[in-house]
Amino acid sequence: MTSIDHITLEVADASAAERFYAEAFGLGDRVRVRASDAPTSGFRGYTVSITVSQPADVRAYVDSAVAAGATVIKPVATSLWGVGATVQAPDGAIWKIATSAKKDTGPARREPESVVLLLGADDVKASKQFYVGRGLPVGKSFGSYVQFDLKGSPVQLGLYKRRALAKDAGVPEDGDGSHRIVIGGGADSVVDPDGFAWEAAAR
Repeated sequence: MTSIDHITLEVADASAAERFYAEAFGLGDRVRVRASDAPTSGFRGYTVSITVSQPADVRAYVDSAVAAGATVIKPVATSLWGVGATVQAPDGAIWKIATSAKKDTGPARREPESVVLLLGADDVKASKQFYVGRGLPVGKSFGSYVQFDLKGSPVQLGLYKRRALAKDAGVPEDGDGSHRIVIGGGADSVVDPDGFAWEAAAR
């Protein structure tokens, strides 16, 4: 478990979701979907971030996501940390697009620097220990935030206090039922302390 090959989003309409993700983000095999009717409500306890190189790229991704059917939760805005926005896909998944840059250096492109899965943890310390015990090296760790250093991984991984993650996403923290996401990577199928399931990567 030292890499995330892909994430699988469990959705009500797999065909519609495939079209949405192809048109909105174009991330290829890093994001997969499959049909599910597992009950879920409210915040699902995670967000997926696309980090890009400049503000124009943030706007390009937000525009394509909205055109494909996403709802804007937080419009594009400049903050102390850079420029970002948050949207919600038709299937309910929350996506953040962000850059640390505040000025454009070229034409807008839809080319991600990284894709990061951020899991909301009830007990960040316990969840961190779970992942470290399974071989994930820590890149950064401070307060209620942990970023793992998954070199060469198609999808990166981080942990954040659930309440803080919901606040950052711009949604209430209340939620119940299935997370509606499965993480693809590693040699074994496991479930972490917050109920996020991992499936063994195909060989």
